[in-house]
This record gives sequence, C-alpha cells and structure tokens, in this order.
Amino acid sequence: MLHSRLLRYLDEVARSGSIRKAGHNLNIAAPAINRQILALEEELGTPIFERHPRKMVLTAAGEILIDHVRQTLRAMDRAQSAIEELKGLRRGEISLAMVSGLAATLTPLAIAKFREAHQRVKINVALVDEPEILKRLSAGEADLGLAFDLKLGARVQLLASTPSRLGVVVSPRHPLAAKASLRVSDCVGYALCIPDRSMTMRAHIDAVFAEASIEPEPLIETNAIEVMRHMAMTENCVTFLSQFDVHYERANGQLVYIPLKGLKLPPEVLMLVGNARRMTPLGRAMAENFKEVMESLR
Repeated sequence: MLHSRLLRYLDEVARSGSIRKAGHNLNIAAPAINRQILALEEELGTPIFERHPRKMVLTAAGEILIDHVRQTLRAMDRAQSAIEELKGLRRGEISLAMVSGLAATLTPLAIAKFREAHQRVKINVALVDEPEILKRLSAGEADLGLAFDLKLGARVQLLASTPSRLGVVVSPRHPLAAKASLRVSDCVGYALCIPDRSMTMRAHIDAVFAEASIEPEPLIETNAIEVMRHMAMTENCVTFLSQFDVHYERANGQLVYIPLKGLKLPPEVLMLVGNARRMTPLGRAMAENFKEVMESLR
C-alpha cells in the first residue's frame, strides 16, 4: 500500500489541479509534494500527471491510480473510525433496564464479564416493570432491556432469548427438597409465597394451578422476587421461580429448584432487547456478555 501521506498528496493535487494549491491546502511545501510525485512516477515508469502551464491533469495511468488512492483513503477512514470507536469502549456510560428478579442473578455475572475489558465505563441499572423497559428503550433512555415475554415494538430489537421454565423452589431443609420433580398438587398443604397480580409471572402460576383444578391459598403475596427467595430460605415456604431467578442461591446451597411435571403451557421466554435504531458500541459489547451468560445458565 502507498504511504498514507503520499495518498493524501495525490488526492489533493488531482482535486485542485495544482501542486501549489495542494501544498497550500495541506500546509505542506509544494516542492516536497512535487518530489514525492516525481519519485512515484519514476518507480511506476510512467507519468501520473500531465503538467500544463496552469493545471495538472491526470494521465490514463493517473486515473487508474487515483481510483485506487481514493478507495484506500476511504478504507483508511473506516479503519480509523473503528479504532476510535474501540477507544470509546474504554470509557463512557451504559444504561440497563430490567425486572427486579434478574438484578441479583444474570446481571452481576454479565457486568463482571463486561468490566474485565471496560473498567472505566459507568453502568446504570434500573429496576422497572416490562412496560417501562419498552418505554425507556424506545425513548433512547436505556441501552438494553431484560425481562420475560416482552411484546416487541418497531423500535425494540430482540438481541437474544432463552426459554425459562417455572419450578418449585424450596430450602434444602424442606420436605420436598429431595424430589427430582413435582406436580403442583404436591405443594398443596405447604406455606406458599407467590407473586401478586402486578407481576407477569402470576398469570403463569395461576394457569398452572388451573390446569390442576386447584385454587392456590398463598400465605404471602408479593411483587418482589427477592422476598420470594428469602421466604423460601428463611420461612420454609414453597415458591415458584425460574432457574434464572435462583442461580446464586442454588450454587451456594441455599435453595433447591425442582422442575414441575405436567406443564402444558409453553415456557416463559427470557428476552434481551435493545433499541433497533440506536445501538451504541458499549451496548453491543454488553449485549454479548449477557448472551454468553444466558447461554451458560440455560
């Protein structure tokens, strides 16, 4: 490839039609540009420019060469932009919007992986409901969103998804903890802690009980997955959560996740989404980390 400075010289002389004007525009001495062009013409064994009293005109060989020069300059500009974009990944700010249950499970894992390469990037995490996630993404107020069964709009793009099945979650001390699988009827008679009707998960749980022709009688209803986890750990309650909701507690031996048998409903779908028209380099980098974590926990 020709030296980048010489490429600029050739392009400017061809555009201005004058070595003197090119030197003025580039703030380079005209004789220095002329020497470079003469040396190149000698190397190629053919003139690049026809030298007229008032104008430099490209020869046929020069026309071929200048096409290559300009393609190369455009490629160099694209490469430079990519490098500058890469530099931008080292600092900046990124905003995440997600339902509360995922803030203590997938999110710390994805952020930990992200910060291995982006330690100076500020990360904002907002815990909001599903409509607010979509609203923030559409308005450009969030880079990524994470929730179950989101209804995508024109401005919201699906980046990754994975199925998530409800299971019975209990402490290791609970009488049901040793079971390999359970039916919802097996949970009747134990203290239940379930989500209230403001949470999308509740519709799935109601449907599971309806399939079994059972009316749930919860001891505790809540809109916080954190409460559900702690009730199972400390009060020996039975609750219903996905494997993603209790990843840490299972790994630490604090909770047991037991698959539910006989489910006819399709699983919930955990969805990672972004703004279809505004995906920043930082957003793309963080999305890759979430994809890896979602795949590893599947």
